[in-house]
Amino acid sequence: MTQHNSESTPRTEHPFAPYVRLLGKGKTGSRNLTYDESKDAMTMILKAQVEPEQLGAFMMLMRYQEESGEELAGFVDATYDVLTIPEDMPKVDLDWSSYAGKARRLPWFILSTWLLAENGISILMHGEGAHTANRIYTDDVLKVLNIPIATSFEEAGEHIKSHNFAYLSLHDFLPELARIMDLKWTLGLRSPVNTFTRLINPCRADCSMQGIHHPAYRDTHQEASLLLNQPTMAVLKGDGGETEWNPDMPNLVRSIKNKKAIEEEWQPLFTKRHVKDKELDVTKLARVWRGEEDDEYGEGAIIGTAAITLYTMGRADSHEGALIMAREWWEKRNKGSI
Repeated sequence: MTQHNSESTPRTEHPFAPYVRLLGKGKTGSRNLTYDESKDAMTMILKAQVEPEQLGAFMMLMRYQEESGEELAGFVDATYDVLTIPEDMPKVDLDWSSYAGKARRLPWFILSTWLLAENGISILMHGEGAHTANRIYTDDVLKVLNIPIATSFEEAGEHIKSHNFAYLSLHDFLPELARIMDLKWTLGLRSPVNTFTRLINPCRADCSMQGIHHPAYRDTHQEASLLLNQPTMAVLKGDGGETEWNPDMPNLVRSIKNKKAIEEEWQPLFTKRHVKDKELDVTKLARVWRGEEDDEYGEGAIIGTAAITLYTMGRADSHEGALIMAREWWEKRNKGSI
């Protein structure tokens, strides 16, 4: 007869379990993670050192209680330890996140960034498409506009050298985060990844532009950027959640300049709201750029978004001055570059 040991083998708790427990102990026992705890947790996630059950629980618990600025900053900081940027990467002046996708209006901000790049501002835009249904994503629009898409930092560097603009998808530089973002199709909810990827500044550009949909995230993005020592940044409630000013509406912009948190409201460019297009035809972007078609709202969004960026970067010392500069650049644009 086989003899069984009456004493059960002791089990060791998984190293990630405490982070799930901190978030899920109920109304009185749970709390937000600290900066260091968040960084450690995300480091384990990025290195695939967590079980699938733990990952799902962690993401949904955090989604339920909403992320703090400290947690977002810790998550972002963890990505810098796993990113490898080429030593010969050209200087990036402006980091631009594009993760939301547009659903009701065309992505005019893409032409804003092209306008800025044409005038000597080097831009790295990063994003990820197809994580939410019925949206227009930047990578698909760039293909229609014949603007090349990079698949690595090396290729992005070449694009910046040639025309001051590069787009790089999340799945090409942080594939594990792209995989988690895609879990929305399984979990039915977005995760903290959808939030903190906007704050990742891979090449440590001096200025970062971020768009959000829910106004409350203005505070957390600004707080996280301060903790990350981001020199200059702006976060605005962008159309569709992208970094794009709706020129029909006033826009409260939270920013950081000289390590100080600033709040300023931009006044609308138009007195009456414009009717949305019945159909979203992305080829219209090219026609408007080339001067083949007029779109008052679109041009206002392009110029206004560029103006907020110029003001944030310190290229203009007033809202009016930034708008004048952006309009002049728009009038002088190279219509044959798209």
